[in-house]
Amino acid sequence: MKAYVDQEGCISCGLCVASCPEVFSFDENGVAEATGGLTDENFASAESARTSCPVSVIDILED
Repeated sequence: MKAYVDQEGCISCGLCVASCPEVFSFDENGVAEATGGLTDENFASAESARTSCPVSVIDILED
């Protein structure tokens, strides 16, 4: 499984980064990106970030 962020739609609210910093971070432009891999330990927080995203730009997909 892998997380993806549609950076064109991201509003940089920071919810995903705060919820799951192991997977999400801000790039040099201040836009969220998925940089870490999903594991059993961080999947629940990554899924929470996905469902809580106010603009629904996070996807979690099979590799």
